Amino acid sequence: MYGAIHQNERQEHMNRNMLYRSIPKVDVLLQDESIREMIEQYSREAVMESVHIEMDRLRRFIADSEDEVEAEEQIQRLVLHIIRTVEAMHAPNMKKVINGTGTVLHTNLGRAPIGRTHMEKAFQIVTGYSNLEYNLEQGRRGERYSHFEKLLCKITGAEAAMAVNNNASSVLLILSSLAEGGEVIVSRGELIEIGGKFRIPDVMEQSGASLVEVGTTNKTHFSDYEEHITEETKALLKVHTSNYRVVGFTESVPVDELVPLAGKYDIPVIEDLGSGVLIDLSKYGLSYEPTVQESIAKGADVVCFSGDKLFGGPQAGIIIGKKKYIDQMKKNQLTRALRIDKFTAAVLELVLQEYLSEEKAVQNIPVLRMITEPLDEAAKRARSLARAIRATGIQGRVDVVSCESQIGGGSLPLERIPSMAAAIRPEGISVPEMEERMRHLPVPIIPRTVNDTIMLDVRTIENEDFKLIAAGIRELMGLVK
Repeated sequence: MYGAIHQNERQEHMNRNMLYRSIPKVDVLLQDESIREMIEQYSREAVMESVHIEMDRLRRFIADSEDEVEAEEQIQRLVLHIIRTVEAMHAPNMKKVINGTGTVLHTNLGRAPIGRTHMEKAFQIVTGYSNLEYNLEQGRRGERYSHFEKLLCKITGAEAAMAVNNNASSVLLILSSLAEGGEVIVSRGELIEIGGKFRIPDVMEQSGASLVEVGTTNKTHFSDYEEHITEETKALLKVHTSNYRVVGFTESVPVDELVPLAGKYDIPVIEDLGSGVLIDLSKYGLSYEPTVQESIAKGADVVCFSGDKLFGGPQAGIIIGKKKYIDQMKKNQLTRALRIDKFTAAVLELVLQEYLSEEKAVQNIPVLRMITEPLDEAAKRARSLARAIRATGIQGRVDVVSCESQIGGGSLPLERIPSMAAAIRPEGISVPEMEERMRHLPVPIIPRTVNDTIMLDVRTIENEDFKLIAAGIRELMGLVK
């Protein structure tokens, strides 16, 4: 008996040694046509690094494996694994993902997507030299804001405009330029946190201005502002609470009531609108959200908002208002540190051109198109996506179901938009495991998971991505070898 066991152990040891000996030598691998193509496309150093990584990984696999057939299969796949490792080395970490969550402005997924047409036009501008800061008419140095300033003023009614790298930067620059060393009055109900633990009071402190809180969390009266104005007061600040709502027993003072008070003391009224709505969304069935144009019309001296939220453009902090105040900001030394780059300037202009026609804006700006898509159109697209998924031969049930999308990104926090989704109830694999596999596809798919269901809300999925989703599901379910 002992002799039989000993013989089996020796056989296992001999088989493992045989597996080690069957691993191709490095010089043999380097003669493989596919490996040679990798060397030509990338470099010998990168391929050699991948060879050593995969050979070490293969040896560890053989050492731990109890299945000789499986180990042999891994040896046969060695070249494929080397190729994949080389490609992974040179693939960018940031990549396109498919957003199936139904959250339109998904902060973790890049907020507002840029339209394909806008990107193609921007590509022509930013891949070569451009007149970013060159005045072609006068043949001398120009201003990077000039490419979109007139458009912003025409659309909003403001006297002047500029942009910095995000809206927190807008607030920092505005207060640094107009209120450094002085006091700024703001309602306690508007001392918001804008995400990532960045808070209005902290931004204000960084600017060199002192915060004067008035009123209470739920109620602030006109007299609260009036009674706290002193010789040290440099501005009145209004912050639109776009990322939360205080409901019930509430009261706040609108901009048009603060403007005469500020004018009496010759100080500006600053309004941080956050999301930056340029069209009235209530006509499309959403809750009313104050527009940038309304803020300017009511007399706000300076208004700022985000470029990558409801505006639907690139990350930017857009600042508009009275020319004398904008000019002060342009001269501030902080402006150079916070300025936008050529890509942002180019895309801002392209997106703003769409706003010359509301119809064009809703059709051509992805965020607005997603938000305003009729439910019957979403249902039609969900049926198309479901058919594409069923055609993969997936094991499980694929249905079209009703769901709710949300705006996200700190905008319209209570808003829910009726939508439709392709719902997958997989068999032979758990929902958490399928969701994890979807995240690791070449083009990751980020779904919403509800109990035993994978939900793909079509409101945040473009039609051209349906084929990618189907191909990804084939791969993750092992239906394509």
